Order: sequence, then C-alpha cells, then structure tokens
Amino acid sequence: TPAGSAANLRLLTGEYLQLAIAQADLAQDACNQTGIFAEEEDIRGFGAVAALYTEACQVIVRADSDIQSIEDLQGKTVSIGSEQNALQILSAYGLNDRLVDTINLNYTDAADQLKAGKIDAIVITVGTPSPVVTELAGECGIRLLNVDGTAAQRLLSSYNAYREVTIPAGTYPGQDADVQTVGVKAVLLASDSLPAKQVQQLTELLFSSREALEEQLGLALDPETNAVEGVGIPFHAGAAAWYKQAGITVD
Repeated sequence: TPAGSAANLRLLTGEYLQLAIAQADLAQDACNQTGIFAEEEDIRGFGAVAALYTEACQVIVRADSDIQSIEDLQGKTVSIGSEQNALQILSAYGLNDRLVDTINLNYTDAADQLKAGKIDAIVITVGTPSPVVTELAGECGIRLLNVDGTAAQRLLSSYNAYREVTIPAGTYPGQDADVQTVGVKAVLLASDSLPAKQVQQLTELLFSSREALEEQLGLALDPETNAVEGVGIPFHAGAAAWYKQAGITVD
C-alpha cells in the first residue's frame, strides 16, 4: 500500500530495514526528494533489485450506484487510501478536493463503508486480484471505473511511474468486461549497506524461484525483462551485476 511504501522507504533510509517493497512512484519521489518526500533530507541509501508486479489503480463503486465514470464522482464521498495516486487521478479529470469529498480510510474500513453505503467510491492501488476487492464484490457487487482517454494520457505524460493497465474481465466476481486503468510497479529495494555479492545472489534467487514465490503470493511476478521496466531509480550494484550477466542493461 502507499502508506506502507512510504514507511518502508523511511525505514530503509534509516537502515532499520535491508530489503523493502515500495511503489515505484514513491521510490522515485524518495530518490528525487519530490512529492511527499519534498521536505525530507537524505532519503536515499538504497537501489532497485527488481520490479515485482504492477499495482493497478482501482476506482471502485457499488454495482447498484449511478456512478458510471470518474467525472460522476463530483460531489461524492471518496476514500483515497492510495492518496497520491487518487489525487493525481482526480486532478487528471479536473476534480480537485473542493469538488470531491475525500476521506483517507484503510482498505478494509473503506470496503466496509462502501458496503454500508456510507461512502460512494474507493480508490486503491494494489495488485490484482485484491482479496479485499474480491470479498467486497461477492458481498455487495461492485463496478470498476475506467481511467482512460485524455486523463490517462495526462497521467502517463506527467508522471513516468504510471503504466497503462488492463484488468481483464473476470478478475472480480461480476466483472464482465475489461477495465482500462493505470498502475505503478511494486519494486523490491535493497539497502546500499548490503554487499553487492549478496544482492546479486538474491536477484538470482528471485528469478530462479519465481514460480514458488508466485504460488505463495498469489500474484504473477514480472519476468527478468519486465522486472527492469517502470522502476525509474538506479539499481543496486549487485542487482545490476546479475542483469549484466543475463544480458539486460540497467542504470
């Protein structure tokens, strides 16, 4: 989650963690001291190991709602658990926080409040299928809104961490059509305090054990060639050494 990403990046920088997973957009902000990290000093000391999978920005309303598009969220109450992504998406559609009543709930509370009809929509950034969203779809029925067209192009050109994402029909119960949206990579990061040799071995293990990891996580992981895309920060020297052996060039 974004809050988890931000916490992980701070713990990694403070050398409380040696490995962490964070959203690519937040890792980029930490490296560049932009966004939520604009006022913080020395948020560095880590490099990328691999992009693991894409987290899709999912805009969810109840199936019985009259909200058919993101423009219809004007005047509605929206939970923005994925705050930075949610505000950027709303802004791309010309909706600011005066036009939308935003509240910041964790994913479980947001699902409960949507089910109870206390809020109108949820914006979350998470791998698909998300267990929280699957459960919600089964309990009250949901509709996912498209993030596409001019607004999506605006996001893709303004922020290099975003990618186009299709959530295939059938990802969630009752979802009978593909949904177009944007997403960001979830990236495995390693502290610069970890020796290059160790990170090289870790990178090798990550790809040699990919199938077993996918089974444990319940998610499809990116293969080597995709694992270096959409990262946007320098790679750890150990990871770079492994990719070089595999014939893949990284920064």
